[in-house]
Amino acid sequence: MIGSMRERVVAACDGASKGNPGPAGWAWVVADASQAPVRWEAGPLGRTTNNVAELTALERLLEATDPEVPLEVRMDSQYAMKAVTTWLPGWKRNGWKTAAGKPVANQELVVRIDRLLDGRAVDFRYVPAHQVDGDPLNDFADRAASQAATAQEEAGSALGSPEPPAAPDVPAARKAPRRKPAGKGGGSSSRTLKAKFPGRCVCGRSYAAGEPITKNDQGWGHPECRTVAAAQP
Repeated sequence: MIGSMRERVVAACDGASKGNPGPAGWAWVVADASQAPVRWEAGPLGRTTNNVAELTALERLLEATDPEVPLEVRMDSQYAMKAVTTWLPGWKRNGWKTAAGKPVANQELVVRIDRLLDGRAVDFRYVPAHQVDGDPLNDFADRAASQAATAQEEAGSALGSPEPPAAPDVPAARKAPRRKPAGKGGGSSSRTLKAKFPGRCVCGRSYAAGEPITKNDQGWGHPECRTVAAAQP
């Protein structure tokens, strides 16, 4: 168990699905006292959705940390965080049905996480994904989950694995068409910066540290993807 003889554990977890649904993976990372990654683990999930991957990452992190030690969990998934905090009490009262009367998605995972959270001091912290000045722990977990999804292999500090690299690009057939950012749709008005951390654009492709990125409607990504999105009705 991670966390023995510590006052508080700071960690991040993330899931990835290449296609949603598609090849998926999960990852968690625990920081040392200086907020640097010190222990981590990642694994494959076969073909599933991003939400399943996100919830699995949280489940594995809770299993790997000492329940007696307070835990801070940094996540970029609003769904996974709200599922086990905001929405969970209502789902229980409604017999595991949503407000619309439909069965709760991924119920088995949510139930297991609820049991792992019982009696624990866990502070969830939302951190936006793929930001220029993003959270380093979340970025590490994002890269590890993406690598696990792509390679479909286990990795981690206990296995002696190297730090996960930036996610490789998806096949060329899925890449968004490149267009020069002309003035249409405001494509040239957005500020373009060099990414400080690797990340993943809303189009599904990754970008490496140092590559030019710009602010899209759903976060940071390729400049041409912002242009394409702006041109759509």
